[in-house]
Amino acid sequence: METPDNATEHPGEAPGATGIAAQDWATAAAEPQYRAAVVDLLGALAYGELAAFERLAEDAKLAPTLGDKAELAKMAAAEFHHFERLTERLGAIDEEPTTAMEPFARALDDFHRQTAPSDWLEGLVKAYVGDSIASDFYREVAARLDSDTRALVLAVLDDTGHGNFAVEKVRAAIEADPRVGGRLALWARRLMGEALSQAQRVVADRDALSTMLVGGVADGFDLAEVGRMFSRITEAHTKRMAALGLAA
Repeated sequence: METPDNATEHPGEAPGATGIAAQDWATAAAEPQYRAAVVDLLGALAYGELAAFERLAEDAKLAPTLGDKAELAKMAAAEFHHFERLTERLGAIDEEPTTAMEPFARALDDFHRQTAPSDWLEGLVKAYVGDSIASDFYREVAARLDSDTRALVLAVLDDTGHGNFAVEKVRAAIEADPRVGGRLALWARRLMGEALSQAQRVVADRDALSTMLVGGVADGFDLAEVGRMFSRITEAHTKRMAALGLAA
């Protein structure tokens, strides 16, 4: 996952935490619904990391230079390491990783199929915009997790370097041909809409996860806060678009 900046107001830390956010996993997991929500969250994250690995490996084939290809290969390896950490954690809490990931495979596969890039630049924008939206969402959720799960989630959201790499390449392409900017801006807006719709569908389909977000087992969230959360994610997207040299 990508975290090229900390544009959201709540980067996932939990200062002065109360409730579940102040507990460790052993204590928090005694609540069955919370445990189910965390398994869903780890499953969704793990499949997202696996999909990111596959996508970066595919994008490397479109790279215009050997150096670019090598850079993407390095990023793909980092994503796979994140995937391994998540599946190891699922195994450690006696959950089958494949079973935990399965409910999210179709939605994520549909998203990637509907947003398949047509060229190298669209692939870079997709990784920067799409992955960053997902990272912002998971960081918001992380603030309400138990301390052990929160630490793992934040660790696998570490920037693999794709953010800065994408900004550098896209800005250079726009400088060389300003017409590219209009096409990529439209593409990024489409990605934003698809990513938010996909996130909302995934949450709506998983009762434990949706309960966590609206203030059931995870203290502090309510429906109004969910709305503010998506507003923060949208604001962060606007800042990233500016970094790319594109209009939001």
